Amino acid sequence: MVARQRRHVQERRRQSRSVISRVERFKRGDVLLAVDVFNDFDHEDGDRLLDSFRERAPNMERTIAAARAAGVPVVYVNDGHARWDGDVRRLVADALDGKGGKLLEPLVPRDGEPLLLKHRYSAFDHTALDILLESLGGTRVLLIGAATEACVVQTAIDARELGLKASIVVDACARTDQELEEIAIRYASRVGGVHLEEEPVSRASGV
Repeated sequence: MVARQRRHVQERRRQSRSVISRVERFKRGDVLLAVDVFNDFDHEDGDRLLDSFRERAPNMERTIAAARAAGVPVVYVNDGHARWDGDVRRLVADALDGKGGKLLEPLVPRDGEPLLLKHRYSAFDHTALDILLESLGGTRVLLIGAATEACVVQTAIDARELGLKASIVVDACARTDQELEEIAIRYASRVGGVHLEEEPVSRASGV
């Protein structure tokens, strides 16, 4: 019985990988965009999101480390959680003090890495993200963060509408609902022109 369940899990994993093209190298013009990685998980679907973070936060950490090693800019855009004082340091500190704090510690921005606040699903909606990306020479955003089926996909679609290339690093994004995640990334890929990627490696090409 255990062996059958293990084979089933492995088959599901293989099938999910089949729609994901591997990123072998970062490219010139890439920007890693970390969406909503700081969360106190104190909301209706917080426990489900936290469970997904336990699985995928290590991939977020490795992807951020790979980008930094390749010299790729890392930009954070996070939900303001009804904050209107613009205090991003306090927002991060509160998340680290929450029940998922240990998972989030490795994801904290380094000095000089931008952290913008948003108050809607898309990281582009009423933020300066498009201006920031232009200043960085960004032509493609690679997205990690949460939740896949909401803010991550919406941000990726908006990036495409703004003329940018967009890739979602699926294994480095947390979800609240597996079925909705699958629907959302299928739509983003087939309709929105968003690429679905595995975790990038650290080697760079022309960066």
